[in-house]
Amino acid sequence: MGDWGFLSTLLEKVQSHSTVIGKIWMSVLFLFRIMVLGAGAESVWGDEQSDFICNTQQPGCENVCYDWTFPISHIRFWVLQILFVSTPTLIYLGHAMQVIHKEDKLREILKSPGGTLVKVPKYSDEKGNVKIKGNLLGSYLTQLVAKIIIEAGFIVGQYYLYGFVMVPMFPCSRKPCPFTVECYMSRPTEKTIFIIFMLAVACLSLLLNVVELFYLLCTRVRCGRSSSHGMISAEHPAMLSGPRWPTADDALRQNQRNVELESRSMGGSLDGAKDEKRLLGGH
Repeated sequence: MGDWGFLSTLLEKVQSHSTVIGKIWMSVLFLFRIMVLGAGAESVWGDEQSDFICNTQQPGCENVCYDWTFPISHIRFWVLQILFVSTPTLIYLGHAMQVIHKEDKLREILKSPGGTLVKVPKYSDEKGNVKIKGNLLGSYLTQLVAKIIIEAGFIVGQYYLYGFVMVPMFPCSRKPCPFTVECYMSRPTEKTIFIIFMLAVACLSLLLNVVELFYLLCTRVRCGRSSSHGMISAEHPAMLSGPRWPTADDALRQNQRNVELESRSMGGSLDGAKDEKRLLGGH
């Protein structure tokens, strides 16, 4: 496990720069892949080439048959899988650390005299916690897509290389074998259990990455819709209510207004007629 120390230290720093689902993925990576691979799988496989026995005395036949059956051993294949899957996360960590370093410098400038013209940090707080948005969100989504592709590629590659079940006997007719020989692998059932376990963990890791990707996309779309609705309500509040049709109360009020206007006009005309009679009588 000492060989994994440097990688484990780097991946632990990603915990504070990822979502809840990303932290679960990190726990799965540590507990069910790195620890199981270092503690159990290596002792189960051991020196598998020396335990690969063929029923022939032809020199070089066992080596050729083992190389044809297992172009890469399971242990080395899983080590490469963990390293390749972790690489996008480490690249995102480098981007996040760079953003934190720049915004720490911005805070120092803001605290200094005359530093009010500098833009305010928006990706991190004073404790170094990162808010996944903007460019960081794009970087995070990119590393998720890369992990999904790599994880799926290794699962398919494992199936095409040697399947998911360790059979006890392998027929081989490669040169320099004089005929089709039968080669045997030690502890095939125990190795099959480890193969299925590592396959299940890889599928779980793939599922977590897909769920996290959709979670971030749905959250982004929902936040975008809420912000756009907020802008409409602030600038054009009438647009939210839609067209307003007249109701019965509105019609009643309008009729009352019409009656008042008619009475006022009639009153005005009667007053005008009275004034005209007075003037004629005076003459």
